[in-house]
Amino acid sequence: MDLFEREIVDLLPRLRRFARTLAGNVADADDLVQLTVERGLARRSQWITGTRLDSWMMRIMKNAWIDEARSRGRKRMVAGPDDMADRVVDPSVASADMRIEAIAIRQAMTRLPDDQRLAVALVLVEGLSYAEAAEVLEIPAGTLTSRLVRGRMALMADLGGMEA
Repeated sequence: MDLFEREIVDLLPRLRRFARTLAGNVADADDLVQLTVERGLARRSQWITGTRLDSWMMRIMKNAWIDEARSRGRKRMVAGPDDMADRVVDPSVASADMRIEAIAIRQAMTRLPDDQRLAVALVLVEGLSYAEAAEVLEIPAGTLTSRLVRGRMALMADLGGMEA
């Protein structure tokens, strides 16, 4: 296994989490991760050494998800990030209150509109910069910022004062 392939393996937990944000269930998310890895490996010559592999792979995933959604005739993108709470709070060390808050955050995330949910997931959960997230979503940075602000505000309103 070369360095490129090892870096993709290291990204699998993040890719799986983002896939769940997109796909809405574990089975579809796993299929999406597999498709993304296949496409990434097939297109490795297009990746520019020195750029962020995570952003590149997440963009591939987003495009694969759109392709799959179109091919299935879905009219609306649905998400239910099953393990997003695990990113917010480590379940092995979390108190019961922290786990309850994490579940509330996860549920609030599912109620966000798709555009806001994806912006929040990429920037606040996955830690991409605004520029990288905008590139993944193929939107201007200003549009991403607007979606992120609206998403944060909606989360704070939904959570009723709980830190978001």
